[in-house]
Amino acid sequence: MNDLSNGPAVELDTVHKRYGAVHALAGVSLSIPAGQMFGLIGPDGAGKTTTIRLICGLLRADGGAVRVLGLDPVKQHHDIARAVGYLSQRFSLYGDLSVDENIAFFAEIHGLHGYDDRRTRLLEMTQLTPFRSRLADRLSGGMKQKLALACTLVHEPRLIILDEPTTGVDPVSRREFWKLLSEFLATGITIVISTPYLDEAERCARVALLHRGRVLALDTPDALRRSLPGQIVEIVAGDERRAVDVLRDTPGALDVQTFGERVHVRFGERTAGDLPAIVGNRLRDQGIGVRSARIVPPSLEDVFIARLVDTPEEDESARAEARPLQ
Repeated sequence: MNDLSNGPAVELDTVHKRYGAVHALAGVSLSIPAGQMFGLIGPDGAGKTTTIRLICGLLRADGGAVRVLGLDPVKQHHDIARAVGYLSQRFSLYGDLSVDENIAFFAEIHGLHGYDDRRTRLLEMTQLTPFRSRLADRLSGGMKQKLALACTLVHEPRLIILDEPTTGVDPVSRREFWKLLSEFLATGITIVISTPYLDEAERCARVALLHRGRVLALDTPDALRRSLPGQIVEIVAGDERRAVDVLRDTPGALDVQTFGERVHVRFGERTAGDLPAIVGNRLRDQGIGVRSARIVPPSLEDVFIARLVDTPEEDESARAEARPLQ
């Protein structure tokens, strides 16, 4: 295998992929440096899983070029399989095998011998050592995900690809899973992860915001937040629905979005004055109680939605469909 320790781990150059009439990827280009955690962010149907399957060599692109560790993932799939670990949305453990036996099974699939020390280290890192004799079917959801990660890593891949690994996992297990990823990243592994959760995207060195097969933005989370012009006023009001209607008619308001009980109003770059006071007074004049009104830094979700709003061909229904989960 080529030694590309100084080159990108993954490169996509103007990649297209169709499923019949559906254009799943429409000219996607991105480069992922080795040793980085990279996030593919977007809602269902954005193109995340298609991108991952192309990287793994499970699909062939209809146009453009895909290179993984300097190799063609389709033509050199055998080499890719040895160097890449893939944790899919439907990764299957064997419920009637123990934790130990599942890791052993995946080690032997990769032709490994003498993997006991590696298995022990993975069990320690995932805190599964006390459960190594337990059947996989008797593990909690979070423990199953940690075992699946151990199985994915047992052959010591240079690149691991995780397709929405924390979807449906409880918040505590999600935090533990991300702590594990940080530990593995420190060993020099490159991690590509897809997620609909914007809070998880904050943990990545760089992210690509995807929608309908296109890259809306690609940069570090900090740079993406800084790229959003204007100011965000966050409102917590007594009657959220009425507040949204009033705020949408506020002069200078570019966009209004709800985040649970919070409402974010984005104003243009040149808007002057005490915005929280202006917005709060406008709501009070309409008989709407205001519990708080303040300027807040933009979140990645603010950035994502703003990119959609600023995309001419997007209508309101498309933007509503595109809202990632939090």
